[in-house]
Amino acid sequence: MNIGIITGASSGMGKEFVKLTMQNHLELDEIWVIARRRERLEAWSDLYKEQKFRILPLDLQKKEDMDYLGKTLEEVQPHIELFIHCAGFGIMGRIQEISMEEQAEMVDVNCRSVVEVSSLVLPYMKYRGRMIYMASAAAFLPQPGFAVYAASKAFVLSYVRALRAESREKQLRVTAVCPGAVKTEFFNRALTKKHLPAYKKLVMADPKKVVKKAWQDNERNKEVSVYGKVMKLTQLVTKLLPHCLFLQFIGRK
Repeated sequence: MNIGIITGASSGMGKEFVKLTMQNHLELDEIWVIARRRERLEAWSDLYKEQKFRILPLDLQKKEDMDYLGKTLEEVQPHIELFIHCAGFGIMGRIQEISMEEQAEMVDVNCRSVVEVSSLVLPYMKYRGRMIYMASAAAFLPQPGFAVYAASKAFVLSYVRALRAESREKQLRVTAVCPGAVKTEFFNRALTKKHLPAYKKLVMADPKKVVKKAWQDNERNKEVSVYGKVMKLTQLVTKLLPHCLFLQFIGRK
């Protein structure tokens, strides 16, 4: 059985990736859609009646849910042609403004779930299979006012690059997607403690365009996908200049 797996499939970037997967006619026997909200996942079967979806309303923070995913993979023994990991969230605000529980939850969802889900799916990935991970341009530079989220995405970028190197024998196409601000439901939670900085509003991207570029970059076997001239320039500058220069100005009240 050839399948695709998409986490965070109920909203935001995950939702756009489901749509794009359908547009590309990969002839998958099943698409496994994973998120916490069952009703949103069930809507995919109504929207695309020609495609079989396996609805997995799982919370990637819960051990029992991760165990269920592992057991399901073991029972089905699928060939995974496409794996896209979009689950994650961020909260903007200074460290002392965000509760310890919320900060720990960010690390758990954004970092641990990446490692755990990847470990579960890797044995079933097809030769030259495709893996796409949502990271962020926040991974390029420490961000006061967004410290835990930026650090968690730096972890994702580093992990995905290492995973890609380890997957050469199987020739997996592994890509980390590093956009700037994208117009999705992400900011509904991200802005509970802080307003969105003006410069982020200026570079707010269309999720459809970000996802389309990520898909194309993964097809071309690119390591990192960065959408937009401003973010590409940001990536370059943060490589060339010491981060301490930026940190003198970022996050000031």
